[in-house]
Amino acid sequence: MSIFAVEYVYDADSAQLRDQHRPAHRQWLQQLVDEGHVLSAGAFVDGAGALLLVVAEDEAGLLALLKQDPFAVVGAISGMKTTAWKPALGAFSDLA
Repeated sequence: MSIFAVEYVYDADSAQLRDQHRPAHRQWLQQLVDEGHVLSAGAFVDGAGALLLVVAEDEAGLLALLKQDPFAVVGAISGMKTTAWKPALGAFSDLA
C-alpha cells in the first residue's frame, strides 16, 4: 500500500454544483475514512481546491477510487494532481 497526496482543483463557476453535491461527497469521503482509505481530506481556505491523503495499492487503484467521488461523477473537479508520498516524520510516518 502507498500513500498518495491528491490535489483537486475547482473552477469558481462550479461552486453551486459543489454545494449541491457536497453532502454526497462528504458521505463518500467519510466512508473511505472509516475503511482506512482516506487519512485526511479538506478544502483549501481559498476555495480553489482540496487536498486528500489517500491509501491505495497503486496509482491505478487510486484513480479508480477517485472516479467514484460524487464531485467527479458530476464534473465538479476541473483538475487533479496525484503524487505518491512517503511521510518521514509526524502523524502518518508510521504508515509509510
